[in-house]
Amino acid sequence: MPEPTPHPTGGRLHEPTVALPVIGAPATAPRRRAGHTLTARAVLVTCAVALVSVVVTALVAVPVAVRGAERRDQAALAAQARLAADVLRVRAPRQRDSAGDRLIRQLRQQEIEVYVVRGGEVDRPGLPRPVVNRVAAGGTVSGRRLVDGHRALVEGRPLPDGDGVVLTRATSAGPWRQVLLGLWLPLLAGLAAGAGAGLLLARRLARPIRVAATAAARLRAGDRAVRVPVEPPDEVADLAYALNGLAAALATSEGRQREFLLSVSHELRTPLTAIRGYAEALADGVIEADGVPDTGRTMLAEAEHLDRLVSDLLALARLEAADFPLEPGPVDLARLAAETERTWSDRCTAVGVPFRLETPGGPVPAYTDPGRIRQVLDGLLENALRVVPPGAPVVLAVRPAGPGPAFGGVLEVRDGGPGFTDDDLAVAFERGALHQRYRGVRKVGSGLGLALAAGLVRRLGGDIGAGHAPEGGAAFTVRLPGDPYLTRTST
Repeated sequence: MPEPTPHPTGGRLHEPTVALPVIGAPATAPRRRAGHTLTARAVLVTCAVALVSVVVTALVAVPVAVRGAERRDQAALAAQARLAADVLRVRAPRQRDSAGDRLIRQLRQQEIEVYVVRGGEVDRPGLPRPVVNRVAAGGTVSGRRLVDGHRALVEGRPLPDGDGVVLTRATSAGPWRQVLLGLWLPLLAGLAAGAGAGLLLARRLARPIRVAATAAARLRAGDRAVRVPVEPPDEVADLAYALNGLAAALATSEGRQREFLLSVSHELRTPLTAIRGYAEALADGVIEADGVPDTGRTMLAEAEHLDRLVSDLLALARLEAADFPLEPGPVDLARLAAETERTWSDRCTAVGVPFRLETPGGPVPAYTDPGRIRQVLDGLLENALRVVPPGAPVVLAVRPAGPGPAFGGVLEVRDGGPGFTDDDLAVAFERGALHQRYRGVRKVGSGLGLALAAGLVRRLGGDIGAGHAPEGGAAFTVRLPGDPYLTRTST
């Protein structure tokens, strides 16, 4: 502890102040940044999905629309080619008459070029030679060809005597331009729909999260009565169940802590009151000289009681720490029980309680920390001696846990005291549970000994249980593992 420092303005000494965190004080919420909220991200994602959908649709639909338009133009050109062939075939097989000339002029007004083939020769250049030869040979031509260096729709029909007529129409980017110019409207509509859907979806998703965040903030502030409504979907319901369970667990834990602190404070106050009373009596000279030794012994006993309480509290606090000191090794439980018997038989005899040791007559090997197991036995025997009436026995029994030394051993502490009910056995190793239940009914300790014993045994890889003893009281059974080296060699 740091040394006291003088006050700068006076001569009084003051302990140095240490800034401690305030439990339950609300922490400063992180500042929200644009684009980092769930609503903003959901809107961006849905807009992106809408944009991708529109673009993919355009990439698929535009070529289909263009090809459909070209097929319609090709079909229209084919119909006009058949009409032109019929007119020329009826009017003049080898020469154009006025009706044929009139039809050709009408077609050219529709941006359709007309080529007349007579005797295998075309009336003007520009038409590919394979097209001329095919029509002159009596075949038809339909499709797209290069006409005068440009791609065009071509429809050719034969006439008698090697004559024919060929209609061409230049292809342009008209359909593409038309479709692309009309794309901006569905694109904007898709983006608007995506933004609206994203906003609604984000609000729907963010609402239970905001409710859960508010509930968590209230829990942090100390409100243990807060509950989150359970509603679909399943993930939101799971979150609500988890927060509600956390709130209930915190309320239960804090209730137990309050009860534990109350009981511990009562246990600490009892020896402190006795020590203070005797100290005041000594200071005031009330106690005669011949009573000072007895007073000193009483104060020493209360101080030792207080020391045991503080030691148990420190041990419980350190029990779950990773650096809790343990030194396990091979131990003969029969020998450990015999050493314990030499200490406790005299204490039991002094208060009229018979002490009995039961051993198998040979060694009982186990792998554990002898100091910690002796601490467990002392705690269990202390509890037994506290409640056992004069004449009722206290028994320490040792036996192997199995047919071989690799199975470990069992230690058992039994007594003829009032024992436990079945409900007591369920909470026997919880801190302060039995103390709270029987305080004022019968002699009880601080409520820490059994919890400490259970924690020590479990840290050593063993198991501890409580039950009913044949002597009429309580029975505590400690099972300890065998030597791992013996286990390996036996297998």
